[in-house]
Amino acid sequence: MSSLNTVTEQLTRAGQAIEHDSFAIIDAEVGPHAYEPGQWPVVRRMIHANADFEFNGLTEFHPQAVEAGVAAMLRGGTPVVADVEMICSGLSAPRLAHFGMRCHQFISDADVIQAAREQDSTRAVQAMRKAHRQGLLEGAIVGIGNAPTALLELLRLIQEQGVRPALVVGMPVGFVSAAESKALLAQEQRVPWIAIRGRKGGSTLVVAALHALLALAETRQQAPRSHP
Repeated sequence: MSSLNTVTEQLTRAGQAIEHDSFAIIDAEVGPHAYEPGQWPVVRRMIHANADFEFNGLTEFHPQAVEAGVAAMLRGGTPVVADVEMICSGLSAPRLAHFGMRCHQFISDADVIQAAREQDSTRAVQAMRKAHRQGLLEGAIVGIGNAPTALLELLRLIQEQGVRPALVVGMPVGFVSAAESKALLAQEQRVPWIAIRGRKGGSTLVVAALHALLALAETRQQAPRSHP
């Protein structure tokens, strides 16, 4: 898969030039990296989102992660399940619509809040369970940028309930269970994943990673097909 990322959200030539120049600066200043051609556009857009070059090295990929994410987008209609509304708000609606995709999150639903109170758990745990009950996790792209408990619950569902998302983008930020939940994700071999080592993360990074994958999917879609 090419590392070129020619599809952009920028609607003006000035905006496109700024984005192009930003990526060129990152490529010039990042130094050596070990990422594959399909992985680097994801890491580069994450660096672009936070101006933090430490994501060169902190970002880890399951070997099939990029291909699985792009394939899920190209299938059309693949749901995105997020732990918080910020991810759904940050994703480009036209880009999702292009592939017939929709972002779902349940963190503030009344039944989720009630269940969390009754079971003395977190809203994030109950939101993942609700997504599972609605059949949204199977074959989905799951983005977790805020709540480590959401990622831990998703891993439990994968291990105990046989849930198989197409891709997990697990990047919860924080000091309690954030690093630990991502370390567990990095050991998971049943589903493809993209993760960040340590405490760093956040919804902005999940959005950046998903936008990079959407751009790669659009680039793949637009590529001329070879004829025998």
